[in-house]
Amino acid sequence: MNEHQLTVARTCLSAAEDNSMTFPQIVGTLMAEGFESYLVDFRRATATYYLSGGDSIELPMHRLDVPVAPEFDAASIREAIGEAQRLAPGYSYKGFCAKVATAGCAGYVVSFPGRRAVYLGRTAETHVEHFPN
Repeated sequence: MNEHQLTVARTCLSAAEDNSMTFPQIVGTLMAEGFESYLVDFRRATATYYLSGGDSIELPMHRLDVPVAPEFDAASIREAIGEAQRLAPGYSYKGFCAKVATAGCAGYVVSFPGRRAVYLGRTAETHVEHFPN
């Protein structure tokens, strides 16, 4: 991973957390730099960005003010995803993270070639969200 790619990963995480870039903008930026996926782990407060060749970088992210609920509530996760997709009034990435964690999401992985995000519960339950066209 070169220095420019490291900077792009850091910039995209910061932009998510301060709401200066949308999810589609972040995905496009990361893809243009050769990234193929990223993983957000709420319990460790990390985001890991992966290149197709195997290189990766793990970055610290904001810590949640709420614990990850033990029960996985896919309906509430889908609702939070819908709010994010619509950029509903009052939407923020940090608020989204808190909502999905309260719904039992321990983290999620985004696959650019797979065009999906997989939300994972503490018991390995999942919700798969395909990217909108």
